[in-house]
Amino acid sequence: MFLRRLALRQYRNYPHVDIQIDKNVNIFVGPNAQGKTNLLEAIFVLALTKSHRTHQDKELLNWNGGDALLHAELERRYGSCTLDLSITAKGKKAKINGLEQKKLSNFIGAMNVVMFAPEDLEIVKGNPGVRRRFLDMEIGQVQPSYLYDLSQYQKTLQQRNNLLKQSAGRGGPDPALLDVFSDQLANHGVKIMKKRQSFIRKLQNWAERIHSGITAGQESLRIEYSPSLPLSEELEEAVLFDQFMIKLSQVREQELRRGLTLAGPHRDDLLFYINGKEAHVYGSQGQQRTTALSLKLAEIELIHEEVGEYPLLLLDDVLSELDEHRQTQLIQTFQSKVQTFITTTGIESVHLDRLDDASIYHVRQGQVTGRE
Repeated sequence: MFLRRLALRQYRNYPHVDIQIDKNVNIFVGPNAQGKTNLLEAIFVLALTKSHRTHQDKELLNWNGGDALLHAELERRYGSCTLDLSITAKGKKAKINGLEQKKLSNFIGAMNVVMFAPEDLEIVKGNPGVRRRFLDMEIGQVQPSYLYDLSQYQKTLQQRNNLLKQSAGRGGPDPALLDVFSDQLANHGVKIMKKRQSFIRKLQNWAERIHSGITAGQESLRIEYSPSLPLSEELEEAVLFDQFMIKLSQVREQELRRGLTLAGPHRDDLLFYINGKEAHVYGSQGQQRTTALSLKLAEIELIHEEVGEYPLLLLDDVLSELDEHRQTQLIQTFQSKVQTFITTTGIESVHLDRLDDASIYHVRQGQVTGRE
């Protein structure tokens, strides 16, 4: 997978920019707050239709007004592909090769990306919501049907929570209506849990090997799925559905008191263990960084395994955060096989002697110049 052209109109601080790309490694250099991250974010948005930095689409629009237009020309193993995404105050429209997609989930997966930014350390040490968001975005890239189940689950969860809240202190909700929502919640929830379980098992296989290599065999990494109800690999969806419903019945009194759904994928977590100890609690900052790095490198290989092509790699101001050893590991991984986009405030933070023939662009005040 190879991005040949990126064009933006009225996106963030870019009234208009059009970049022709022809190298495996592309480095965007410039001071802070000039628009470097916005370029990588735009590629990310073209892949997933949402930003990794904000939930508010209006923040993606240029302050001069107007709709944001994002365009990419991509080479894939089955041929060329154009992607167009328009972002307006009313929503988004997406096209593949000029054909409008009825659902955004049909657009997601046309281009695959792995983003690595300093805030990704929060995947290891942050709250469970950060890890669930990571799972949702990465699984959605390779299994678009997951996004449908997730959106239906979230819609039902909101309806169920509203019913619980509105009925608090008034004798409780209509039991029949609550059962309908519980049934829908469990139906979509079990599909989400099974797909998360499968994804994490594959991610573990890659991350374990990569982490061992980075640490010269001194550390072992284990990734563990922590669902809100017991989950065995052997369980069929029908059995898991029954267990889900039993769990909801067990916590119903608590839910009625709190006005909140207390079981389901929205309460799942992802745990990381280094040499048997939880990285979130006992890991040093260096170990947490290595875990995050192993996770991102494992993503690259897992996407390749799933779709048959390597994704684009987006490194947002991350090389300066890594010591020489970790930077070398990262560069050796993407060198010559993954098209990579790097942002940095100074080229001195990148070991160019380890890079083959990188293109360097300068970014200042929403303008991109030069390709060295």
